[in-house]
Amino acid sequence: MRRLNRLENAIFIIGGILILIGVALPIFYRMSLLAAIVFALGAIMFCTMQARAKYEGTDLTVRRLRRQQYISMFFLICTAVLMFMNREVLNAPFFNRDHWKITLAIAAVFQLYSSFRLPAALKKTE
Repeated sequence: MRRLNRLENAIFIIGGILILIGVALPIFYRMSLLAAIVFALGAIMFCTMQARAKYEGTDLTVRRLRRQQYISMFFLICTAVLMFMNREVLNAPFFNRDHWKITLAIAAVFQLYSSFRLPAALKKTE
């Protein structure tokens, strides 16, 4: 698996922190454009750097876990879009509730599972 260099690793960590801040802002304040922007910026940074860490091996377990990470990345980007379409931000007719929380929960489950299993699977292949 390709390892990230120092700059890419810093971008990855900053993206994760921005995701957490973007999720926490609506908890303490009402949903605002700032929360959506912070989350979207963090999701783009996080997903881009996670996608750059490619796996070019043939182990099926690692490939499956990487696919789950890609699914998680897709749901993180969907969450960012739904946060912009929220009632207080864009006022889209169908997305006037907190639907973004569902896609965020799905992304978190995939990300959490793959983050615990992937290091063990990589160690097993080496």
